[in-house]
Amino acid sequence: MKDMITVALIYDFDGTLAPGNMQEYDSIPAVGKSNMEFWHEANTLAEEQDADQVLTYMARMLQAAQSKGLSLRREAFRESGRNVTFFRGVEEWFGRINNYGKERGVRILHYVNSSGLKEIIEGTAIAHEFKNIYACSFLYNIDGIAYWPAVAVNYTNKTQFIFKINKGVESVFDTKDVNRFMEENKRPVPFSRMIYFGDGTTDIPCMKLVKNFGGHSIAVYNPEAEGQRNALNDLIRDNRVNHVCPADYSEMSEIDTVVKTIIDKIVMDNRLAELEVAR
Repeated sequence: MKDMITVALIYDFDGTLAPGNMQEYDSIPAVGKSNMEFWHEANTLAEEQDADQVLTYMARMLQAAQSKGLSLRREAFRESGRNVTFFRGVEEWFGRINNYGKERGVRILHYVNSSGLKEIIEGTAIAHEFKNIYACSFLYNIDGIAYWPAVAVNYTNKTQFIFKINKGVESVFDTKDVNRFMEENKRPVPFSRMIYFGDGTTDIPCMKLVKNFGGHSIAVYNPEAEGQRNALNDLIRDNRVNHVCPADYSEMSEIDTVVKTIIDKIVMDNRLAELEVAR
């Protein structure tokens, strides 16, 4: 494993690995609201209070659950995650890509970088596939009840986790090591060996960051949503992403071919760099 190349695949979650928002599968229906009603309330609160929309949706989740007497324990959120369904091929994707990389001397690490809830993601069928899940989460009191946001991940502070992955810093709390100088060739995951997957505007800062530092960014869209590809093609024109693909992760799909080709390119770039050093 020591001589293997490490490549990080970093995914947004909602709209990237799973259709819609994870709260819409179970949490929002459980409080007796429609998806439209819940998000309208959360976004209106953010506008009225000039607040962060991620923090207001987390606040509304707590308030709505409390008003209905629903459990706010970590286990209840994880139970909600068991109802999340995925785009085609997602559940088989990780093993197949891991094996593809291993055959070429590449260790694949998978990460989530999401504005959704970490506790819900931890309950999904694919949670075990990720080295780390960077997402929103709650603080819990002595009785194990969620009462306040612990981490809020919005579209700009998502980028901090890219740097944490780059330097091998797993902790959200740790701001010391992530800001410490580290030579590029000593960083566990160079930006050039990152592939970022996202579906919308909240991912643009991360996608552009990874692309500008020599990595690869892939904008995905729901294959059943007509017209989305044309809208995302603007991201290529604006030099924000490298590729646009439907969110179909099955074997021989477009995204499967693109990612395997990127892995091959990383391997060849590494061989060329080794030849240059040997001269």
